Order: sequence, then C-alpha cells, then structure tokens
Amino acid sequence: MEQSEQQAQQLDHLAAAPLPAPELSPSPFAAFGMPPGFGGPAPAAPPEPRPILELEGEEFEDEIDSLTDWVDDFLLPTYGTEVTTASPWCLQWQEHPDVLAWVHALWLAYQQHKDPEAGLSGMFVWHRDFLTHAIAAIRSPGGPLSACMTSPDRPAHRVLPGPQRSARTEKTNTTPNAEPGAGESAS
Repeated sequence: MEQSEQQAQQLDHLAAAPLPAPELSPSPFAAFGMPPGFGGPAPAAPPEPRPILELEGEEFEDEIDSLTDWVDDFLLPTYGTEVTTASPWCLQWQEHPDVLAWVHALWLAYQQHKDPEAGLSGMFVWHRDFLTHAIAAIRSPGGPLSACMTSPDRPAHRVLPGPQRSARTEKTNTTPNAEPGAGESAS
C-alpha cells in the first residue's frame, strides 16, 4: 500500500504543470555536437491537420491547391486506372464535397505514412488501409462520381443531389414553438 501511495504521489508530481522554461543560453554541451537549447523546451508542435471541409477562405484555397497538385502529379498518374462506367472520374472532382473530403483524408494519411517515423512498412499500411478503400468508395459505379465522366471522349460533370432532411426535422422546423411529441396523436 505504501509503495502504491508513493507511486501515486510521483504520478501527481509528474502530471503537474511544467515550470516555465529558463532563458536559453549557449549550451555547455555544444562542444559535443549537442544543439543549443539541449534539455530546454521542446520545439512547438506543428498545427493539427483539420478536415478540408472545415477550412475557409485562403486557408481552404491553399489546401485545395496543394491537394490538387498531389492528385494530378502523383495519385492519378500512379493509381488512376482507366476511366469507365465501372470506375468513373470527374475533372472537377474538387466540386464534389464528399470526394474532396475522401481525397484530402487520403492525402493526409499518405503524408503520415511516408514519414520515416512510420517505419519501413508505412507505405504498405497506407496502401492496405487507406488507398484501396478510398479509391473503391470514390470511383465505385454507384459512387459520388457516377453521374460524371465515364468516357474520356465525353467529359461530363454533375453533382448529384444528396438526401433531403428527414420528414421529422422538416415537420419540427415548420411548426412554430412545437415541443417534442406535440402534434402526434395517441393511437
């Protein structure tokens, strides 16, 4: 019990807020090839990636430009099989919100898995767990691009309408000051 209490106190101490970092001074370890600030505060972490559909304005435009470059220069030349009715594509894929979200998520996963920290199997994991599933969902015969180009000789683009709001939601929105369950008859 005493050992458990000591461990709990040690965990509480470690979980406490860190002390403010002292001013960085030339490292006494510089002669040994250690970077200045060795033992000092860690560098700021890069910002967390956000889904592209949550971005706005210039941030959205910059992200879609980079994503389009990756799709045009890497994804399609490498994995873009022939365009057919069984595997449609759209030259304006960025205008399909669901396709844009899928491709962006695929790109983020690609960046993560090609990083050396992902290890030697990082790209295999990307192929197995991300690429295959995403491409199958995007380019399926009944998928989001099914009303678009199925023949390179006849380019087409059409965003299909999505599902409408449920009847219950519409009924609630049109009935002023309606309470849940109000207006329903007891059978």
